[in-house]
Amino acid sequence: MSAVPLHGPGFGSYRPDDVAWLLTDLSDALLEAPTEEREEAIQSGAAHYAESLPIEYQPSPEYQRLFHAALETSAARVADAVAAITERIIAERGRGAVLVSLARAGTPIGVLCRRWAAYAHGLDLPHYAVSIVRGRGIDLVAMDWLARHHDPRAVMFLDGWTGKGAITRELAAALDSHGGGFSPELAVLADPGRCVRVHGTREDFLIPSACLNSTVSGLVSRTVLNRDLIGPHDFHGAKFYKDLAPADVSQLFLDAVTAHFPSVTPAPPPADAAPDWSGWATVQRISAEYGIGDVNLVKPGVGETTRVLLRRVPWKVLARRGADADLAHIRVLAAERGVPVEEVDADLPYACVGLIKPKGPRP
Repeated sequence: MSAVPLHGPGFGSYRPDDVAWLLTDLSDALLEAPTEEREEAIQSGAAHYAESLPIEYQPSPEYQRLFHAALETSAARVADAVAAITERIIAERGRGAVLVSLARAGTPIGVLCRRWAAYAHGLDLPHYAVSIVRGRGIDLVAMDWLARHHDPRAVMFLDGWTGKGAITRELAAALDSHGGGFSPELAVLADPGRCVRVHGTREDFLIPSACLNSTVSGLVSRTVLNRDLIGPHDFHGAKFYKDLAPADVSQLFLDAVTAHFPSVTPAPPPADAAPDWSGWATVQRISAEYGIGDVNLVKPGVGETTRVLLRRVPWKVLARRGADADLAHIRVLAAERGVPVEEVDADLPYACVGLIKPKGPRP
């Protein structure tokens, strides 16, 4: 295999100019494993979560209706945040900014930022998607490729949202060891964990692209780092789920948000932009309070809780009282999987928190 960027429609359902995937195509590899089997292997240390893939969740008709309802109610809110974050990226990196989204959750946001830059400024910003893996770092082959083709000082890394900030820390550590001149700054659409400076909002609200997996992310899987398939000179890998094309809403999501661009007035940068990592402190408190003992099993925020319900073995969901407007899909997923939803006090900084079922007995 050679490290060459991939584009739609050969890989993924995005337009060729929307994003260049710095990934290896593993579409023919058998990587999916049952959720319970994967969870056991991950928690026991027998396997890393990035070595395999969960079986893609196929949404029920009720859940599909919830996605479309969520898109209708929150598209304008997403558009506001996209405009805000893109304006801040251009202010930070200039009109020659290079967008590098963290696949997969960051990729729809990167496409939207690229579209806002074109709409508001007439810019044609390059956009790439790269893999970062908790505990393994960012794809260094991809970083070397970017450094050969762009000024690293122009690069801004992008993600969809922050939970407790684990990926923020992972990115900083990986780039510190790489020494390629990239800034470890991460820009996110929503930063409820308060762990990045460049963000579109700090509200923990439902970003519709968090509701689904590949079918809202260009039909591309979560990224894979399996050394049986990925050589030392290859990009990290992912699969293109062509068979899910009838259920693909990737372009629908993008179009619904961009339709609100004409009515958006970008918000100025907030006065309190400095991160305080209060989300991380909340996760530590919850981990201790519920006897979990591992912050990696505490997934705060709407986006992370959705992921837990879609592809991990959830134990329970903590829902902040009064946050029901953003939690309808969470309650449907929890009911489908028989996961209890526990109402908690309104001082929780997140709308909800997903708890992964730990090994062994728990209270």
